Amino acid sequence: MPGIDLHTHLAPDLGEHARNTDGLVLIDGHPVGPPDLHRPDRLVEYLDAADLDEAVVTIPPPFFRQDLDEDTARDWVRSVNDGLLSALDRHDRLTPLAYLPLEHPGLALDEYARIRDDERWAGLTAAAGGGSYSLADPALTPLWKALDADDRTLLLHPGTAPDPRLTPFYLANLLGNPGETALAAAQLVFGDVLATHPRLRFVLVHCGGLLPAVVGRWQRGADTHRPGVPDLTESPRTAVRRFYVDCLAHDPAVVDLAVTTFGADHIVLGSDWPFPMGTRDPRSLVAHRGEAFIRSSELRTAKEALGRP
Repeated sequence: MPGIDLHTHLAPDLGEHARNTDGLVLIDGHPVGPPDLHRPDRLVEYLDAADLDEAVVTIPPPFFRQDLDEDTARDWVRSVNDGLLSALDRHDRLTPLAYLPLEHPGLALDEYARIRDDERWAGLTAAAGGGSYSLADPALTPLWKALDADDRTLLLHPGTAPDPRLTPFYLANLLGNPGETALAAAQLVFGDVLATHPRLRFVLVHCGGLLPAVVGRWQRGADTHRPGVPDLTESPRTAVRRFYVDCLAHDPAVVDLAVTTFGADHIVLGSDWPFPMGTRDPRSLVAHRGEAFIRSSELRTAKEALGRP
């Protein structure tokens, strides 16, 4: 059955970059796994097993390296983007998104200028939260304007939450990831970024993180003119319907809430392959919505999210 998985990961080909005895790339001395992350052929096998045509691929968060200074980051970002193209070179069903380092707004704009005319890229990806600038910061306005003018797609994947309280119990992932996504979304909503750049499509992973649960509170804050809440071009409830989100909620009730929050026509398939917190059957997460919903999510809405005819 035709379909697109908008949320998968592979490690870039970094040539002679250090590896451990299992062949895993070492980032800051730590091996990055699981092993399938370094095997594009395994991602193709997953597509066959899941009866899907295409995977949209990003580098995983350990390769973001948001703590690098700007000069070091410039070389690193070029390496991971060129390396992802190299890793996918012989796999026409695997479509890459180029990484932009939002912790260095000027560098992010430069890297976009470098790759913008390369048609192999389906769009861009960047860190939600983590070490990124606030997405409402004026320093990012030139980037938003450029992406909007070019009718681009930007997938936001949570960076590592900079909160030591989340170290125990795997909470940096279980709570930090959805929180960082909601934080980035709030910056885009209350910074009026979404409404003022309407051709720039944002995709949120993990079913929008905490956003579906808190948008009512955001709306209440706007309605009651809470201190610091600006006058907005669009209300929070309206603005969030500009986001596309994947279905990776692990809970049918949360998928249903996401449909109410973002609209049925803004939900796409996403597996988070090959990580254990993902799924090998993204259709199963929306199966309760019925066959028509699945067909729309897996192809028509995915194409719209990517800006394809």
